[in-house]
Amino acid sequence: MDYKEITLPANKSIALVAHDNKKPDIVKWCREHKAVLASHTLYATGTTGSVISEATGLTIERLISGPLGGDQQVGSLITEGKVDFLIFFWDPFEPMPHDPDVKALLRIAAVWNIPVACNIISADFMVSSPLFSTEFNRSVPDYESYIKNRTQ
Repeated sequence: MDYKEITLPANKSIALVAHDNKKPDIVKWCREHKAVLASHTLYATGTTGSVISEATGLTIERLISGPLGGDQQVGSLITEGKVDFLIFFWDPFEPMPHDPDVKALLRIAAVWNIPVACNIISADFMVSSPLFSTEFNRSVPDYESYIKNRTQ
């Protein structure tokens, strides 16, 4: 696979996802970082988006619930270049009926070179990075080149 460089804007698009037992953690984290998050575009799966928005007043584009396909919606936004960061507080102690969707989302984030935070400390490190609110180049798969080479 060939790769190309794209420039992430200073104002990022961030997907927020949290399993049920981690919703209090993501709400707490969003409250603590409300000022910086407010300058970015925020997406969230169903209930996560609702609880964050109610607790913080942040504007969030809500997708459907994760188990109903919201995780896949986030993955689709990543492949379309519409999500730059993934904050995904998943619960390592709770079996998930939609575990294949969760793994697919994490795989897509890795393929498209998206930073992923899976807990409060990794999210703190991401948001405190000087790169978080500045332009930054990242390598992504060059899908157009891939298709062109496959048809030749």
